Amino acid sequence: MTKAYAIGAATLVAVMLAGLALFAYQPPFLRTMLGMSDDPFDPCRSGAVMGGLDQIGGPFTLVNAQGQTVTDADVITMPSILYFGYTFCPDVCPLDSARNALATELLEAEGQIVQPVFISVDPERDTPEVVGEFASIFHPRMIGLTGSDEQVRAASRAYRTYFSRQDGDDQYYLVDHSTFSYLVIPGHGTVEIFRHDMPAEEVAEIAQCYLSRA
Repeated sequence: MTKAYAIGAATLVAVMLAGLALFAYQPPFLRTMLGMSDDPFDPCRSGAVMGGLDQIGGPFTLVNAQGQTVTDADVITMPSILYFGYTFCPDVCPLDSARNALATELLEAEGQIVQPVFISVDPERDTPEVVGEFASIFHPRMIGLTGSDEQVRAASRAYRTYFSRQDGDDQYYLVDHSTFSYLVIPGHGTVEIFRHDMPAEEVAEIAQCYLSRA
């Protein structure tokens, strides 16, 4: 009798623990349906990106293509897709910028206006004129930003990005850098991070989810 009771109790505990674990790790959309979350963007978030986004992004001061000093409040006046790169980048930056521009077009076709933003991590070569011309190649609404080394590093720290100039030729050096894009919505801050390998269609679909709930 005691042995049977112990087995039954152990089974009950195991079931309870499993139930608690299942309850704690519900998919975002199910947590919302069950009233477990007051986050309006919960159905849009992927498990890998949930949490911690409130620590990404923040104030910055940079220089636009017209040579004007601007802040984040001047730039992010509408939902924006931010990307940190440099114009001499041989492959990743043009591809990511083109992807973000295409996602912008796909969203616009659905009635959602967003603004792509390109922030240079190579202020030595990327003058306001250079970064502005680069941005305009990809989309007429894309904003190109540069600044002093200090300003660029401060913006990079705000978005937790990484960049480092490689040793080599003084004129044709390359810059190692992270390749994430950030969906930033005024009043909400950074709500999503897009990886380099995500196609424009997926970026637009995820962004649409956030924008429809903003």
